Amino acid sequence: MEGLYVFTGFTLFMCIFTTKLRVALADDWQQAHATFYGGSDGSGTMGGACGYGDLYTDGYGIKTAALSTALFGKGKSCGGCYQIVCDAEQDPEWCLKGTSITITATNYCPPNFDLPSDNGGWCNPPRPHFDMSQPAFEQIAIYKGGIVPVHYRNGNIRFTINGNDGFELVLISNVGGAGDISQVWIKGSKSDEWEAMVRNWGVNWQSLKYLNGQSLSFKVQTSDGQTRTALDVVPSNWAFGQSFKSDIQF
Repeated sequence: MEGLYVFTGFTLFMCIFTTKLRVALADDWQQAHATFYGGSDGSGTMGGACGYGDLYTDGYGIKTAALSTALFGKGKSCGGCYQIVCDAEQDPEWCLKGTSITITATNYCPPNFDLPSDNGGWCNPPRPHFDMSQPAFEQIAIYKGGIVPVHYRNGNIRFTINGNDGFELVLISNVGGAGDISQVWIKGSKSDEWEAMVRNWGVNWQSLKYLNGQSLSFKVQTSDGQTRTALDVVPSNWAFGQSFKSDIQF
C-alpha cells in the first residue's frame, strides 16, 4: 500500500496495494461476495452512512463500497481500504480473471431480513459483503453477473498529519483488530525517547513538540492491549495535510 498525498486542495486518500495475484492467495485474504449499486456513473453512491459528501471532492471517486454489518463495525471501518479480487475459480463466467481493485469504505449496506442471505439479503449478518459502486464492480466482474464471490484483504494503518508548527494533530485511520485506539506514542528522528500523545478528539491524537524536518515514528496500542510500531513511517520532508501509509496492521 503506497503513500497518500495531497493534491490541489484536498487530501487524496489513494489506498494502493502492491501484490502479485496468485491462484493460491496468502493467509491474509478472506472470502466474501460483492454486488453493486449507484448507477453506471456512480452518482448514487455520493454521501452515505460514513458522512462523506461528494466523493469526488473528498478524493475517493467511484472506487468505493458500502459494507455489510459484519464488516462495517458500527462505522469503525469507514475510510478503511480493501483490496478485492473476484474469485474466478468459483465463478469463471462472471469474474474478470487477473484483475483487482482497491476500494474505500464510504457507506453501510443494511440487512434485509425479508430476504434470505443467499437470495437478495446479501448484507444480512453474519455475511461479509461489499456493495460496490457499479464502475468499481465492473473493473473486476461482468455487469450481468450481479453478485460474485470475491477475496479481500485490509490495508494497513495510515497516519494523516495536521496542525501547525509545534502542534501535530495526527489522524490515525484504518485500524484493524479491536479497532479502538487506547494509546499512541510519537518519536522524531532527532530523539531516542517516545512521547505519549494525547487524544484531542475522535481518532485525532496530538503532540506539542516541534517535529518539523524529522522523520516520524508511531506506536499504536488498541483497547485489547496489542501494540504495533511503525518506524519512520513519515519521511523528514513531510508537510501538514499529508497522509502516509504504514506497513503495520493488527
